[in-house]
Amino acid sequence: MVINVAFKVRGIGLSSFFGAMLAVSATAQIRVEDPKKTAERSVEGRVNSRIDQGINKGLDKVEEGIGNIFKKKNKGEKDQKTKGKTTKDNDEQQQEDSNDAQVNETSSSKASSTKANSQGGAAAAKDEPKSMKAYSKFDFVPGEKIVATEDFSQDAVGDFPAKWNTNASGEVVTMEGAKFLQFAKSGVYYPEFVKELPENFTMEFDMLASEDLSVNMSGLKVFFPEFKERKLTFDQNFNSSAQAGIDIHPTADGESSTSSVWVFDKNSEKVVENTNRLAWKTNVANRVSIWKQKTRLRIYVNETKIWDLPKAFDSSLKYSMLFATSIFEGTVYLANLRVAVGAPDTRSKLITEGKFSTTGILFDVNSDKIKPESYGVLKELGTVLKENATVKVRIIGHTDADGEDAKNLDLSKRRAASVKNALQTEFGIEAARMETDGKGESQPVAPNTTAEGKANNRRVEFVKL
Repeated sequence: MVINVAFKVRGIGLSSFFGAMLAVSATAQIRVEDPKKTAERSVEGRVNSRIDQGINKGLDKVEEGIGNIFKKKNKGEKDQKTKGKTTKDNDEQQQEDSNDAQVNETSSSKASSTKANSQGGAAAAKDEPKSMKAYSKFDFVPGEKIVATEDFSQDAVGDFPAKWNTNASGEVVTMEGAKFLQFAKSGVYYPEFVKELPENFTMEFDMLASEDLSVNMSGLKVFFPEFKERKLTFDQNFNSSAQAGIDIHPTADGESSTSSVWVFDKNSEKVVENTNRLAWKTNVANRVSIWKQKTRLRIYVNETKIWDLPKAFDSSLKYSMLFATSIFEGTVYLANLRVAVGAPDTRSKLITEGKFSTTGILFDVNSDKIKPESYGVLKELGTVLKENATVKVRIIGHTDADGEDAKNLDLSKRRAASVKNALQTEFGIEAARMETDGKGESQPVAPNTTAEGKANNRRVEFVKL
């Protein structure tokens, strides 16, 4: 019996026995020199019978494995994908709802509610968004200045994003009210407006995976190659130039989800390679946060840090980024990309300079409710205030220029009050040490004519009193 098994080159280890591209060929032959002898005929018959039984059992298992891979999606899943595309009216409503939203304020909570309700209470309980306490170990702090954002608001549903490039295909779709880029099964993709990345930067995006995403081959790969290597001919499987890369590979049940990581140095030697289990929330958008500080690379999915590599980058090289897919079955989606630069130094800016401003405290759309992923920034502020017990601060909320002036002013005041309350209740900072105010859209730090400018204007400021 000859068994040929295909496996992927990069991203995850060997495919399962009954994975993609499985080919089974089996041959068995008994040659009897003298068929006239009854005893030998009897032996021949019994041996052939045993071989046939073994072959049949093997083929039965192969058929069963292939059947599991190619399980047809039920009508509910097809209907759910149909919901992914909507009309112009929904696009216009999304624009209205995004008024003064943080760049990465996705409607994942809406997606969770809608989809979980359609699948019963158990799913809803499993994927219910966690409270801020669940993020108590989340130490991610976004960069100081946002240099690139992408919410696909300028792109029509069904089109490939105008500011991106690819050697494959893809299209903008609407998933539960938010625009996502749906990647093709195989290809390389990158936003042309993200060029050479600085020494210190953060990158964040929302990711969705279809329920039929196969465990074979890859999920969504994120590469950080040298800037000169960031091109459409980049070989995602065999390129060994200096790079760091990850493969985020969810599964339908969430329990078999994995993440792989690899690093090549400038001599094309692979110096890091590993795969671990991934805590993935099914049926909702998951937030991926990436933090580069000089040579160090930290990667988070939701509140969990999944990788922390101290020597992932060569400080003498200039890096960029790209996405890639090599998917056997299913689809992955991306939304709300945000790239920021700078290494936040909260202590120095607040205590020494007397002022600290951050775009990393995030709120629900048109709301003063703080998103749990803001924990890292709040924790840093809480630590600084605890270590400097005599310092008092004024917390000031700011918005962009979208919407009515009066509503933005009120929203900025309420958001500042929410931040004060969080610092008091979560980190024990005395309320008497904090006062709040809001300036609405009246004090922009960047023009409100671009997405990046608006994102930088939506901020919370801390002024030492």
